[in-house]
Amino acid sequence: MTENNSNKKYIIIADDDHFYASIYNQRLLELGYDVSVVSDGEEVLKLMKEKVPVLVMLDLIMPKMDGFEALRLIRENEKYKNVKVLVLSNLGQKEDVDTAMKIGATGYISKSNSSIQDVLIKVKESLR
Repeated sequence: MTENNSNKKYIIIADDDHFYASIYNQRLLELGYDVSVVSDGEEVLKLMKEKVPVLVMLDLIMPKMDGFEALRLIRENEKYKNVKVLVLSNLGQKEDVDTAMKIGATGYISKSNSSIQDVLIKVKESLR
């Protein structure tokens, strides 16, 4: 029996750190979300053309296209104006946080200073 995922909230995780990506993926699936995992900004934009998510969990340092550029392109596209973008990065300097928020991030979490539970709480808050 195949399950219809159309009523599940769709989230894209964009992180080239497979450890973090797999943990976030597993926990979000357990919470009932429809999840896709990619490892760079180009892949995020490609997936978003196929299916618009409610949330993108976006790392900043990734190959091919970094998170800052992916965030800029997401925010420039009217089709994605309601998509929440939660930045999850090891970059915790004020300048990086300020830049991401100025471009249009919904929130910013420093991976090194946050537990998985902290991230899940922020995801839920972002989707309210």
